[in-house]
Amino acid sequence: MAARASKRYRAANEAIDASKLYRLEEAVDLLKGFPALKFDESVDLAINLGVDPKHADQMVRGAIVLPHGTGKEMRVLVFAKGDKEKEAQEAGADHVGGEDLAKKIQSENWLEFDRVIATPDMMSVVGRLGKILGPRGLMPNPKLGTVTMDVASAVQEHKAGKIEYRVDKSGIIHVSIGRRSFESRQLIENAATLIEVVVKAKPAASKGVYLKKIAISTTMGPGVRIDTASVSSVMAA
Repeated sequence: MAARASKRYRAANEAIDASKLYRLEEAVDLLKGFPALKFDESVDLAINLGVDPKHADQMVRGAIVLPHGTGKEMRVLVFAKGDKEKEAQEAGADHVGGEDLAKKIQSENWLEFDRVIATPDMMSVVGRLGKILGPRGLMPNPKLGTVTMDVASAVQEHKAGKIEYRVDKSGIIHVSIGRRSFESRQLIENAATLIEVVVKAKPAASKGVYLKKIAISTTMGPGVRIDTASVSSVMAA
């Protein structure tokens, strides 16, 4: 099995000109021409930024709704009570509750969800889960819109493909922007939307070149480097 995967990877790698920076449209078309696997691979974007994440004033983090979603069914858990609990259920949340869900997560290490949303009055309950949810990037955050009284909108946005992005310790943002089965235009528009938001989020403390490198890849494929200058024309289209 590994040998077959290796052959696919080599074939894909041979199609890439390592000395070239591709336009976003070219990179997506190249990626979609790679030998296919038996499953629908995720398409991921890696954005290398000229920031030092060790400094709080250079942290780049946020959330956006991609035009065409990610192709992944998001399982949303909501901590709410009373009318807000009903509101979350009607909006399509997969799990809604309070102390009962917190105990299940703590005692059973239950993590069958991809996003956690909470009303502000439930954060005293959610706060006890910090050591479990925090390292997995699941802790609700007001800045990301996951601590809110408007739980219906939050649930609907995440179900529609809202993603969170955050620069890691190496100054790189890694985000899934769709599936290989997506049309090229859908991947291009998702990628351009993310890049545009990241560019607008440039910290004032960031000096020098901000958008240093961008690469696009599939789950099991090599990365294709994108010409950062070509992205602006796509965003303006």
